[in-house]
Amino acid sequence: MDEDGLPLMGSGIDLTKVPAIQQKRTVAFLNQFVVHTVQFLNRFSTVCEEKLADLSLRIQQIETTLNILDAKQDSTQDSGPQESEVSSDNILTVAKDPRYARYLKMVQVGVPVMAIRNKMLSEGLDPDLLEKPDAPVPNGACDKATEESSDSESSFSD
Repeated sequence: MDEDGLPLMGSGIDLTKVPAIQQKRTVAFLNQFVVHTVQFLNRFSTVCEEKLADLSLRIQQIETTLNILDAKQDSTQDSGPQESEVSSDNILTVAKDPRYARYLKMVQVGVPVMAIRNKMLSEGLDPDLLEKPDAPVPNGACDKATEESSDSESSFSD
């Protein structure tokens, strides 16, 4: 016996009396294993490729929709300053301000609000005004939004 308590197989066994391993049977099991493994990997690869193709198509559709929406927003933005100049004697509301009007339109079309809020922060606008389209546009809207975005960024880095 060795230190693990297992019997030692040594020179006491006559190897001429031990039956041979059936090589054909072992090769058949090994071949079956290889075939099933290859079939599984092929199916897995096919499913992954289909899902990636579907995802790629969805991304292309979203990019196309965003390009169309952006083109519409640009045409709305071009006509926006003329309308705001005409109504300059009235109080300029968030809905009439061309900087905010394009984001309100994105909300109406169905663009995710978090994406719009992030875009507004990156452009220095106050995303909280999306919820109040009838509110007057603050005079220092750009300064205020920049301060808020830096405050929110510092809270994330804590």
